[in-house]
Amino acid sequence: MYEKPSVCPLCEFTSQVYLFTRHGARVVRCTNCALTRLQGDTATETTAQPPADSGDAQPSFTDRAAAEAYLAILHTRHGGGGSILAVAEAGHPFLSATEAHGFTVSTRTTARDIERDGIPDGHYQCAVVLSQLERACNPVAVLEAIQHALAPGAVLLIVTPSLDSWPARVLGSQWTEWRPGNRWYFDTQTVQSACLRAGFGDVEWSPYQRRYTLDHVYGRAIRAMPTRLTRLIRRATPFVPVPLRPRLRLNLPASDIVVTVRRLESPARPLLSIVMPVFNERATFERTLQAVLAKPLSGVDKEILIVESGSTDGTRELVREYETRPEVTVILEDRPRGKGAAVRTGLQRARGTLVLIQDADCEYDVNDYDALLEPLLTWQRAFVLGSRHVGHWKMRRFSDQPAAAAFFNFGHVLFGTALNILYGQSIRDPFTMYKVFRRDCLHGLRFECNRFDFDFELVIKLVRKGYVPLEVPVNYESRSFKEGKKVSAFRDPLTWIRALVKFRFASIYGGPQGPPAQPSRLAQTPAARSEKPFADT
Repeated sequence: MYEKPSVCPLCEFTSQVYLFTRHGARVVRCTNCALTRLQGDTATETTAQPPADSGDAQPSFTDRAAAEAYLAILHTRHGGGGSILAVAEAGHPFLSATEAHGFTVSTRTTARDIERDGIPDGHYQCAVVLSQLERACNPVAVLEAIQHALAPGAVLLIVTPSLDSWPARVLGSQWTEWRPGNRWYFDTQTVQSACLRAGFGDVEWSPYQRRYTLDHVYGRAIRAMPTRLTRLIRRATPFVPVPLRPRLRLNLPASDIVVTVRRLESPARPLLSIVMPVFNERATFERTLQAVLAKPLSGVDKEILIVESGSTDGTRELVREYETRPEVTVILEDRPRGKGAAVRTGLQRARGTLVLIQDADCEYDVNDYDALLEPLLTWQRAFVLGSRHVGHWKMRRFSDQPAAAAFFNFGHVLFGTALNILYGQSIRDPFTMYKVFRRDCLHGLRFECNRFDFDFELVIKLVRKGYVPLEVPVNYESRSFKEGKKVSAFRDPLTWIRALVKFRFASIYGGPQGPPAQPSRLAQTPAARSEKPFADT
C-alpha cells in the first residue's frame, strides 16, 4: 500500500525517491539530504528480532570483541571513566564490559523508550547508542534528547549500519541490514549532519572490521530475513565439521560505522566565517570587501577575517581602515608566505559553524553566496564547491595574453583529470576559490601548503576524509597577469604535482601517522591528535 511521504527528520523535506522493495517494505531516499528509510508495515519495532550486534542467544566472541573495541574508543576520546548513558538492548555485551574500563552504566534505555518517556535527569559524562539510532521514529530528536542529558564536553559514541560500508555497497538490496525493526539508514554524510543538527561536533567516524567465527555468521544467517547470501550460508555451513566452526575466524568488513562526537553549545543562528586572504590588491580590495559587507544573508550571521600578508602597494593601509568594523577581524602578517598560508591563518581564527573562502580580486560574484550556502543550511551536503565549469564552461580569457589563457585552461583540464583519477572523483573545478564547508569538516586535519597548492590540499583531504563535494555553478570573470593574477606558470604546477602524489598516501591527520591499526582504528584519529578543529604546522 502506498504510504504518503513523511517529513525527513534531518532536513525536513518531503520529497523522496523510491529505490526498491525489501521484505515487503519500500526503501526510499530523501531527495535533498539522502537520508534513507525503510518504509512500510514491516518497518516496525519487533521483539522477535535480535539486536543488530547480537548474533547468538549468548554474547559471542564477535560481540564481546566489538564491545571491547567500543570501550577502547570511548576511553580514548573521553579520556577516562565516568557515568554512561547507555542506549542499548538489555543484555548487550557492552554493558557487562564497562566496569573493567572504569565506566559505570548509570542508565540503560532504548531509542523507543527515549521517544516515549525521555531520559532520567542527570548530566552524564558520556553516552553510547548501540544499534538503536536506526530504530527510532525520529533519530534527530533522540540525539537532541541525549545532547540535553549530557554534561558540556561529554562524548557520545554511536554504532549504526552504514550505507557506505563495504557489505552495503557490495550486496545492495541483498544487504542483511534491510530488515524489520530498522527504520533509518545513514551514511557518513547524513550521520554527521544529524549529529551537528542535534548539537554535537568534532565528529570522527570510521568503518571497521570485525572478527567473526563461522558459528556466529551461521547463527545470524539462521535468524536473518532470507536473502541469497543468508541462504548460501545456511546451505554451505553444514558441510563444515561442527568442532571447527567456532575456531574458524574471519576478519571481514562490518556493516556498521562507529561515530564519536562531543557535546557542544550550538549558536542560536549559524555564523558564516568568510576568510579573505589579501596581498597587493589595492585596485580591487575595497570593491570586493564592500560587496561582501553589503551582501544580505537570510538567517545567517557573518564574520569577515581579512588576512593581510605584507602588501607593498598600499593595500595594508586600506585594510587597516576596517579594523574597527564590528563584522571584520583584521589579521596582519609580518611577511608574505603565500595564499595557502594566509587562508590557514584565517581558518585558525574562524569562529563560525560555516566557512567560505573569498579572494579580494573581484573575479567571483558575491551574489552566488545564497546558492553556495543553501546545501549546507538545508543539510544537503557539508562541502560545496562553487564551480566555474558546471553547466557553461567559463574559460580564462586574457584579452591581452591569449597564449597564457590557453596554457592555464589546458593545465586546469590536465590537473583536474589527474586528481579525479587518483582519488576516484568526478570534480569539474577543484581549483575554484569558492570552497564552502562546515567548520567541523576540518576537525583533526593537518594542513601544510602555503601557495596555490592549498586549493588541491584542502579538496584532497576533505575527499579522503569522506566528504563528497557538491558543485554549484557560479559566475566568474578572470583577470590576466597584467591585471594582477599571481599564480606562477612554472613554480605552481610543480607544487600541484607534489600535492597530488603526496596527499594520496600521506596521513591527512594531525599526528605523525595515520589512524592506528585495528581495532583502535575505530577511533578514526590517534589518541595523541589535537582536539583543536584542525592541526597546523
